[in-house]
Amino acid sequence: MSELLDNSRHRIETLKGIIRRLHDGADPASLTAEFGDLLAEVGAGEIAAMESSLMADGMEQAEIQRMCDVHAAVLGGAGSCAPQEVPAGHPVHTFQLENKVIRELVADYRTALSHLDGGNGVEALRAAHEALVGVDVHYRRKEYLVFPFLERAGIAGPPKVMWGVHDEIREKIAAAAEVLDHAAELDAEQLALAAETVIVPMLDQVEGMTSKEDRILWPMCLEHLTIRDWESVRGQWDELGKGLVEPAGVWLPVLPQLPERPVDLPSDDAIVLPSGHLSLRQLTALLDTLPMDLTFVDADDRVGYFSEGADRIFARNRAIIGRRVEDCHPPKSVHIVEQVVADLRSGRRDVAEFWIQMGPRFVHIRYFAVRDPRGEFLGTLEVTQDIAPLRALEGERRLLAELPAGGATG
Repeated sequence: MSELLDNSRHRIETLKGIIRRLHDGADPASLTAEFGDLLAEVGAGEIAAMESSLMADGMEQAEIQRMCDVHAAVLGGAGSCAPQEVPAGHPVHTFQLENKVIRELVADYRTALSHLDGGNGVEALRAAHEALVGVDVHYRRKEYLVFPFLERAGIAGPPKVMWGVHDEIREKIAAAAEVLDHAAELDAEQLALAAETVIVPMLDQVEGMTSKEDRILWPMCLEHLTIRDWESVRGQWDELGKGLVEPAGVWLPVLPQLPERPVDLPSDDAIVLPSGHLSLRQLTALLDTLPMDLTFVDADDRVGYFSEGADRIFARNRAIIGRRVEDCHPPKSVHIVEQVVADLRSGRRDVAEFWIQMGPRFVHIRYFAVRDPRGEFLGTLEVTQDIAPLRALEGERRLLAELPAGGATG
């Protein structure tokens, strides 16, 4: 056993050395020739461990991502062992079917590109492009359903790198769409140049990603994710939208029988919710931090809760808890409130909204019907927000745009 571990450590360290030499400008072909025998023995897990170790050593994720295609060219057949058999309907089976479809879509796109003659053939290219846009759902399922479980298994580096490549592909797809939108304005030479510099690199990267998944990602996932993880992935599958293919069967995982035990919670006052848990202190602070005022009126039309943010728009005090909602409004407007609540309760509407100018504030008020999964009416949620700062926004601020000193966003 120790000998196997030593061999794996040796391969991982050698892989790190290969990647460092690549980043220093070494010739990929010469490295492939030099380390061909070792690369043939490398498994998907060792490639993942290599990337994680490089990041732990200080190599930036962006640098690994920048050289990702060169890495793939050198690693060649590394990690290319066929993944274990998975039944139809298993998430990996569906991902693999989608990769097959993606490769077919890329081939169709390349065919349309080869028939491009000046402005002729642009419509076929647009159709091929529109079909390929569906890869985004494939990527989002990886990002939101699979990557979290890899991270919990201690594999954090490879998902970050792959997500970064997804975003590069998205940018290239958007750039290709822009080329096609302006194709009528380009002459034959300009269109050919745009295809060569924008569309072909996009297709190469989309196709290359299917290979990285089938050779490295799925074997690694099958090794590290548990049957319960895959059950969770499958259970949330449809929430991400319609994919390129439908699952080819109904996959019913055979779960191991585990003894019943209470959920491990971080504190005695933890409030367990379907999507996580919060302590009472966390939940109170979270609700009071929201940039809006909340008031909840229960199914008996009595005030059950209100948030206590630092800058409420309408004054509230704790004496209103348990008070009937009609007693909390002036007589001239109480009939409107009663009608809104009656409409929400009956299902005639799910939301009612109003907006008013109050000095410099532009106040947006919404009433929502709160229902349980069976549709039973639980009460009314009032959400009040000053949206004047939102109405004043212009242009755009990217996620990584530099913020003013002190981190203020206003």
